[in-house]
Amino acid sequence: MVYNLNKITMEKSINGLIKIQALLKFTFGLVPIVAGADKFTNLLTDWEHYLNPSLGAALPFSPHVFMMIVGVIEIIAGIIVLVKTNIGAYIVSAWLVFIAVTLLAGGKFLDVAVRDLVMAIGAYSLAKITEITNVNKI
Repeated sequence: MVYNLNKITMEKSINGLIKIQALLKFTFGLVPIVAGADKFTNLLTDWEHYLNPSLGAALPFSPHVFMMIVGVIEIIAGIIVLVKTNIGAYIVSAWLVFIAVTLLAGGKFLDVAVRDLVMAIGAYSLAKITEITNVNKI
């Protein structure tokens, strides 16, 4: 009886993790795609304002072109999360840490840097949950 109860509890826990994983997967898949696409339209914000001025001055092209390149990277990262979550979640997590460090180095938008670090933890959590749920499927 105890074994069956533990098995039921474990199955409920795994099912709960799968639901959380799905929510995180769509969040960390779709948000980078939307943010990346917006680098071309600037409907959500003017992304060039977030660029560290010293980095912008060192670029061989305009900050707008740089942001479009960033947009393409974000779109690709979002697609990878949706298609190959176990890899894409680590990519998005690392990308968010990189953005946060860049913002911190610029000394501006510290609130956005903190938010990006928190989001990086969420993306990392998605990667770890995906490892657990994928092991369970085998």
